[in-house]
Amino acid sequence: MGKNGYLPLFETKPAGGLVFFRSYAASIFIGICFICFHRVSYFPVTERWVWVGMFVAELWFSFYFFITVIVKWNPVFRSTFKDRLSSRFEEEELPGVDIFVCTADPRLEPPTMVVSTVLSVMAYDYPPHKLSVYLSDDGCSDLTFYALLEASGFAQLWLPFCRKLKVEPTSPEAYFQTTPEPVDDVFMANEWLIIKILIDGRDPNAIDIEGKALPTLVYLAREKRPQIHHNFKAGALNALIRVSSKVSNAPFILNVDCDMFSNNSKAIRDALCFFLDEGNGHEIAYVQYPQAFDNLTENEIYGSLRVLMKLELAGFDGNGGPCYVGTGCVHRRESLSGMKYSEELAVELKAMKYDKKIIGSASFNEEDCKALASCTYEENTPWGKEKGVKYESLVEDVLTGMSIQSKGWRSVFFNPQREAFLGMGPTTLLDTLVQHKRWGEGELQILLSKHCPFVYGRPNMPLKLQLSYCIYNLWAPNCFATLYYVFVPSFCLFRGISLFPKISSSWGIPYLYVIFVHRVHSLVEYVWLGGTVRGWLNEQRMWMFKRTTSYLFAAIDHMLKLFGFSKSAFAITGKVADDDVHRRYEQEIMEFGTWSPMFTVLATLALFNLLGLIAVVTNNVAIGDARMKIFDVFGFQILLCYVLVFINLPIYQGMFFRKDSGKMPASVTLQSVAFALLASTLTIY
Repeated sequence: MGKNGYLPLFETKPAGGLVFFRSYAASIFIGICFICFHRVSYFPVTERWVWVGMFVAELWFSFYFFITVIVKWNPVFRSTFKDRLSSRFEEEELPGVDIFVCTADPRLEPPTMVVSTVLSVMAYDYPPHKLSVYLSDDGCSDLTFYALLEASGFAQLWLPFCRKLKVEPTSPEAYFQTTPEPVDDVFMANEWLIIKILIDGRDPNAIDIEGKALPTLVYLAREKRPQIHHNFKAGALNALIRVSSKVSNAPFILNVDCDMFSNNSKAIRDALCFFLDEGNGHEIAYVQYPQAFDNLTENEIYGSLRVLMKLELAGFDGNGGPCYVGTGCVHRRESLSGMKYSEELAVELKAMKYDKKIIGSASFNEEDCKALASCTYEENTPWGKEKGVKYESLVEDVLTGMSIQSKGWRSVFFNPQREAFLGMGPTTLLDTLVQHKRWGEGELQILLSKHCPFVYGRPNMPLKLQLSYCIYNLWAPNCFATLYYVFVPSFCLFRGISLFPKISSSWGIPYLYVIFVHRVHSLVEYVWLGGTVRGWLNEQRMWMFKRTTSYLFAAIDHMLKLFGFSKSAFAITGKVADDDVHRRYEQEIMEFGTWSPMFTVLATLALFNLLGLIAVVTNNVAIGDARMKIFDVFGFQILLCYVLVFINLPIYQGMFFRKDSGKMPASVTLQSVAFALLASTLTIY
C-alpha cells in the first residue's frame, strides 16, 4: 500500500543470488591482488618491457572487471499491475501515445518489413483513438510510401483480426511465418480467409470493418539537401517530435526501429504502469524495454546482446536508471524535449489529467508541418543540443539518455515475461563487426568529449551510474590490452620468453583461479539467461573478434576524426540476405565472402597463433624427454595459444577448407599468410 493509501502500479525486486555473485567478485579481486604482487615481485632483468606490457594489460582487464562488478552489483527487476491500471483509469482517461518508426534505405530495410512493424504497433491493446503512428522515411522511397498506403487499408482488417483472435505477435509477417493455416478451427479458418480476399480493400473512413476507430497514421519524408547535414536517425526522430506535436501531441512517445515489431500488445499498458504510478511515476522520463531478436540461430553464431539486455540494463536500473538503447523505449514528451526535472514540474505532472477528448480529426496544416521537417528549421535552435535527440555522437541514443538523466529524471528498465519487441539481428560476420565498430566509436566519442559521464552527469547522476556507463564507453580502448594478450604471448613463444609463472609454481594458482572461475561464472550467467553452452562459446569468439577488429578500427577512426582526417558516417545494418547467405546462417556456418580489412586482421592473428603453436609442438617432439620441462615453463602461454587456435577454427575453415561463396576471399588469405609469415620470421631473427 502506498503512502496515500493507493496500490502501486509496479513493484521492484532485487535480483536473487547476489550473495554468490558478490562472493565470486571478492574472490576474483583477491586473485587479482596476488597476480599484481607476482608481477611486481618477480620483475625480470631482461625483456622487462614485455613483462611490463603484460602487467599493464592485466591492470586494464582488472579495472574493466571492476566496472562490470559495479554494473552487476545490485540489479533490480520490475513487474507491473495492469489490472490496477485498468481499474484506476477509464479508457478516456488514459493518455495518448505517439509511436515513431524510422526507416532509411528500402534496399536494406524492405518496405514489407517496415509496414509489418507499423501494423504491429497499430494493433496494441489500447484505445486506438489514443494512438498515433508516425513513419519517418529518410530514403524518401515511393515504394515505402505506397506500401504504407496499402497497409492503411489492410489495417481495417488486421486490427479486428488481432482483437478477435488475441493474435501475438501482431506483426502480420511474423504471425503468418510462425502460425500454420488453421484446418480444424472453422471460426479461425473463416477469419483467415477474409484476410485473403479483402486484403486489397480500401475505405476512406478511419474505421475498421467492425466500425471501431483506427489509429492515426502519418508518413513523413523530411527534406534533405546535400550541403546540410541531416543527422541520420537522430534528425529523423527530432523531426517526428516536432511534427507530432502539431498533429496529436501525445504526452508519451514510443520509438521503435523499423525491424522491431511488437511482440506484446500489452507493452504500452505496462509502460503506463510506471508513468501513471502516483508515488514515483512523475520522476520517470522513459521506460526501456530490452532489445531481442527474432532471427537468432539456436546457438547465436554471431553472439547476441543477451547479457547486456537482460542483466546489465537491470544493473543500470539498480544504479540509477538504464541507458536509452534507441528502440523499444517509451518516453515522456517533456523529458525528451529537453525539460529539466524539478519539484514544480513534478507537481504539474501529478495533477495532469489525460481525459481530454480529441476534437475533430488529425488533419493538420501541411505547410506548417513541412516547415517543421525542413532541413533548415533547426539552424540556430537548441534542437539536437538541448532539445530532442542529441547529435554529437554516433550513438545518439546513449547520449540522449545520459542527457535526460543529467537533468534530474529517472529511467526504468522493464523486461516482461513475453518479450515486448523482436527485431532482426545481423546475419553475417561483417555486418556484426561493422555494427559494433559504430557503437564502439560512438561510445568513445562520448568518453572523450564534454559529455563524459563524470562531467556531464554531475550532480544529478549518482557516481555508480556514471561508472556504469564506462562499461560501454570503454569498449574501444579494450582493443589494445586484448591485442597485446592475443599477439605478444605467441610472439614470446617464438623467442623463448616466459611471461607467466611455472605450472609447478604456487604463483600459478592465482592465474588459474582467476581465469577458470571467471569463465565458469560467465558460462553459468549466460545459460541462466537462456543461452546454450555452444552459444556461450560463440559469444566468447565474438568477444575476441570484436575487440581485435571492431573496437580497434573504432579507436583509429575516432583518432582520425579528432585530427580532421575523416567524418562521421552512419552505417545501416542490412536486414535482408540472399538465399545462400541465409541458408548458411541457419546452418550456423560463419559468413566471410567479401574483402574487409577486419578479416585481414582476424586471419593474420589466427595464423600467427597457429604458427606459434606448431613451433612449440615441433620443438617438443624434437627435444623428447625435455618436453615436460618446457611445458612447465611455458605452460600458460601454450594453453593460451591452444585456446586462441580453438576460437579461430571457423577462420581456418573459411581460409583453407571451404568451397562455398561464403569462404574467406583468396585476397584476404594471401595477405594474411604473408603478414603472419613475415611476423613469425621477424620474431625469430
